[in-house]
Formats: sequence, C-alpha cells, structure tokens
Amino acid sequence: MTQPLLDAIELETAPNPDCAVIWLHGLGADGNDFVPIVPELGMKHEPAIRFVFPNAPVQPVTINGGASMRAWYDIRNADLGRREDEQGIRDSERLIQALIARENERGIPTEKIVLAGFSQGCAMTLHTGPRLAQKLAGMIGLSGYLPLPDLLQAEQQGANRDTPIFMAHGTQDPVVTIDRAQASCQRLREQGYDVTFKTYNMPHSVCLPEIGDIADFLRKVLSDR
Repeated sequence: MTQPLLDAIELETAPNPDCAVIWLHGLGADGNDFVPIVPELGMKHEPAIRFVFPNAPVQPVTINGGASMRAWYDIRNADLGRREDEQGIRDSERLIQALIARENERGIPTEKIVLAGFSQGCAMTLHTGPRLAQKLAGMIGLSGYLPLPDLLQAEQQGANRDTPIFMAHGTQDPVVTIDRAQASCQRLREQGYDVTFKTYNMPHSVCLPEIGDIADFLRKVLSDR
C-alpha cells in the first residue's frame, strides 16, 4: 500500500538542489513554524538545498483536553516517558519515510538528506533516523527527546550508526526538561551514535547562537557530499 504524502512548504536556496533538509515542527504548530529560519542560516553560498517543512496530521491530543491540532503523535500526560503513543509514533515514522522516498525520486539520495525537528519533531527525528535502512547525511534534534528508548537497541539499523547527530536544548526549558534530553543523548551514545549536545540559556524555543550552530552543522554534513 502506497504511503500518503504529507503536504509541505518547500524553500530552495538555489535551483536544482542536490541536498535536502526535512524539518519537522512541534506539537500544535505547522510547517510554517521554521520557514523564517532558512534565511537566518545564511546558506546561500552552500550546495543548493531544498528545505521541506511538512504539516503533521491533525489529531486529538489528550494532554490538551482532547483538542484537535497538528501532532506527530498523542501526548497522554506531562510525563513524556509514560504511556507513550507507540502506534502514533510508528504511523508518523512511515509518513516521514515517505517524504524521504519522495526526495529520492526527485534525485536527492538519502545520504544527502538531513532529518531535523523541534520538540515532537525532534522526537520523530531521533526515532526515525536510527531505524532507517539508508544512511542520512545528519540528524538535528532541537528541544526534544528520544521516544520509546527501550526499543532502540532492538530496532535500530546499522546504516546511521555513524551519522552525525546535533542535539540542542534550552537550560530553562519547562516543556521538555533538560535532564530528559540529556538522558536521550546518553542512550544514543550508549548505542554508539555520534551525538553533539549543546545547551543554550533559553526556554522551549530557538535562539540566534543555536541557529548559527545549526548552520555550521549543515555545512559540515552537506558541503563535502
């Protein structure tokens, strides 16, 4: 059965891009959320990049009183590690895999694709990347965590064991506490992943120094490929 494609906003830094960044938004946001960051990255003189900002499906979210909003999976309580929505996570994993496959069809191999995400989007990045059978250029996880951590060892594929991962988190984050992010980083490192973890004096958000570090990471993993 063919996996449906999510609608997405796309920006290209130059014609005929040969690299792609698939950037996943957080709970209740949409694909527009990180579009303004593209010019701030200053990637005009890098390899041509297609930025893809997909919209997550609309679904009820338990922690928000069952209100329907864009979400990659349900959040059932404030303790993000309890009663995780495994089915919702796996459904979104397939949607993200379909986006990667579309970039492949448009001529961009997986090894020239960076998977990135903020908050819930970070969780989906850290869940999906290690389970891919094809190597990515890199992964970026912002203000989020690794979901279903106890299943990582059994389900991970070898293709992305050496793929660079950049994780960033605010020291004042009240939504996803920094200790949760640090534990996720540690779990990934224990499984042999190459994780860079940086902190910033900010809440559950993005700051300019972080954007600069993201740009440096993108140059590192895309420029020589």
